[in-house]
Order: sequence, then C-alpha cells, then structure tokens
Amino acid sequence: MTMTAMTSPARVPIPANGVDYRGKIVLAPMVRSGELPSRLLALKYGADLVWGPETIDQALIGALRRVNPRNGNIEFTRFPSNGGRTTKSTKESIIYRIDPAREKGKLIFQIGTASPELAVKAAKSIAGDVAGIDVNSGCPKPFSTCGGMGAALLRTPDRLVSILEALVREVGHPFQIGISVKIRILGSPEETKELVSRLVRTGITGLTVHCRTTPMRPRERAIRDQLRMIADICHEAGVACLMNGDVTSRDGGLALMKEYNVDGAMIATSAEANPSCFRSEAEGGLLPWRDVAHAYLQACLETENRYGNAKYLLNILVPGRNKEFEHSRSSKSYYDWCHSLKFDDLIPAAIRVDEFMNLAHKSIFKDEDIARSKPIQNALDNNESAQAAGGGPGPIRTNAIPIPTLNKTPEEDNLASVPTSRQQVAA
Repeated sequence: MTMTAMTSPARVPIPANGVDYRGKIVLAPMVRSGELPSRLLALKYGADLVWGPETIDQALIGALRRVNPRNGNIEFTRFPSNGGRTTKSTKESIIYRIDPAREKGKLIFQIGTASPELAVKAAKSIAGDVAGIDVNSGCPKPFSTCGGMGAALLRTPDRLVSILEALVREVGHPFQIGISVKIRILGSPEETKELVSRLVRTGITGLTVHCRTTPMRPRERAIRDQLRMIADICHEAGVACLMNGDVTSRDGGLALMKEYNVDGAMIATSAEANPSCFRSEAEGGLLPWRDVAHAYLQACLETENRYGNAKYLLNILVPGRNKEFEHSRSSKSYYDWCHSLKFDDLIPAAIRVDEFMNLAHKSIFKDEDIARSKPIQNALDNNESAQAAGGGPGPIRTNAIPIPTLNKTPEEDNLASVPTSRQQVAA
C-alpha cells in the first residue's frame, strides 16, 4: 500500500445518479423562498446545487406526477382535502415543481418527516427526478416540530437514525441517489458530537449543520465553535460536511470553508434578498435589484409560478425605500408588476399568464391601460412558443433564462403512466 493510499481520507461512494456536495456553494432550503423560480435564479447566478423547500411526506404521498405541456416542467399535484366542506374541490394544488433540464443533477429534495415508512413512501415518488433526498431535522418552526419533524427530531435521535437508514436502504440504493440530513447544533459540544457520530454511520453522503441552536433565530449571530469538530467527525466517516448560518456570498462561503475545513457552504437569507450573491467578485458580484427582479419575474412567468409566492419574493427583491415599491406592492397580477416596474418586454407573457391564472380581472389598472395595443397583440398572436404548445394559454418564453425545446408526444406528456427508467428501478 502506498503512502498516498494510507493517508487518503475515507469517502462514502457517491451513487451514480447522485451528486458530491464537496466544493459546492448551494441554495438553502427555504419555505416560500425555495420555489422553482428562486432555484432557477440561484442556478443562473452560479449556485452549484439548490435545495427545494421542505415538503411534508404526506403532502407528496398520492400526488400525481405530470408534465406541463406549456413549459416541460414536472409538476406533482393533488386535490386539497375538503376542510369540512360538503363538496370536493375541483382544482388541483401543485405541491412541487421541477425543471427537468435546468435542475438536472442539481436539485436536492428536502423532506419533512417523522416516520421511516412515510419518508420512504414519499421519497420513492420523487427520487427519479432529483439528485438527492435531504431530511429536515433543523427547522424550529411549529408547523414542522408539532408533528415531531424538523428540529424535534434532534430530541429523538433513534427515530432520526431509523429514518435515514430506511431512506438509504429503500430509496438511495435502488435509485442510486444520495441521502443527506440537515441539523442544528445542540446545547453542548458533547451532545452534538454524540448525535453527529451516529448520523454519519447511517450511510448518508452529506450532512449540513446550521450553526445555531433550535431556539435561536436568524437575527442571532451563528455559532461556529463546534463546526470544526463536526467536520472532523464527518470526514472520518467519509461524509461531506456543509455549513449554514451567516453565509452571505460565494466568496465568503469559500473563505469559511477553508477556515473551518468544511466541504461546502449554504446561503439562505442573502439569496432571498438578492440571488446574484452566488456570483463571485471576479464575476462582478451583486447585480442591481432591477436586473434581478426582471429575471425573477421572467422565471415566474415561464414556470407559471403561483402569484402569491411571486409577490412575496418581489416585495423582498424591490427595495422598500424605492419609489416603485409603494406602487408595486399593491399589485394584484403579473401585468401590474411588469407595468409598475416598466418591464415592457415581459408584458405579453404577463397578460397570457394572468389570463391562464384568472388574475386579469384583478389588475389594479384600468382595462384600457392593459396592453391590448397592436404590437402586444401581435406578440401574443405570433409567439412561436405559445403556438408550439397548441395555441392554448401559457407563458411566452424569452431568452434571458433559456429553456430547451421539448418535443413530446401526448403520451409522453402524461408521465404518470410513463415511468422513467429510474422509476422502473424502484417499482
């Protein structure tokens, strides 16, 4: 045995369809801020990987997997529960969206769960479309912890270990993707050490540590005293270690990785405020908010993102002190936003998506102000992407965030009945 072989650090093998977390600056999982348009922007500006928002296991179980014929996105949908109503809802809810081209090999699905059985059942339904499954055991919010999920799992390590082992055995191996976990630090280094030492023996390929305790909030400074110890335990087991907490930029993340000997860094709130934080200073650093807002609105239109979610993020992206903010935040449609921000090139797509989403009648502008002028109507009538989708309502594609052409037969559009090869593996 050579000296090199003797001193090479151990590494858990990366599955064929998985991804190595080492050397990566990634988008953190964030509720509302981790939907598809936000992830696409993070990738556009240089994120190496993106985590989707935590999705509860039971929300995904039984969902229908389909392909949106207007944009090629994969959508998991289901009818909402009655909620005490006597009549069932006739409108499906979209639980999760994936761009199979732009997110290929870069999307990590984070699951909220407190049950090995439910975790496996939910993960199997989406494992063929993602590069990894991550278990959320760090979220301190009541909607997660009240069901024994999120940070509550830190108090039930036996359950957390059983969830990870089941996912590795019944999802990771059959689908050849990695299973990982995201935790918070515990009250003492000894407690954290004991927990991490157990987790890295479950077969996971990565562990992310949010450098705050469960009671801490984002405004409180991250605690990194335990980080090097956690990284050492991970490395001894061959597991990649990522850090989260007060990472604000690509360059800052790379510097922290070197300082604390961790393998990757996760950006959260800074990416929410301006996702161009994934650009290095050498690449120009942060872009002006108007550039980012334009790109975000375009991504929302291309993906048919839920308007309420788009408005939430736009209210963060557009500076509150800006004169356009007061006008924009009263907007009730995509057209309103494009009109307020003077993004005239997006107005044809905004009109079409508003009509499709039944938002047009809610516009705060008068009917005569809505762009039914001849140039815009020509754009709607002659848009090749809309015609290719069959002439029905749908987004108008532009070139700032390219979408590959997808030529699918009607049978291929309904992928609920046409499994992928990776789905067949787990059948």
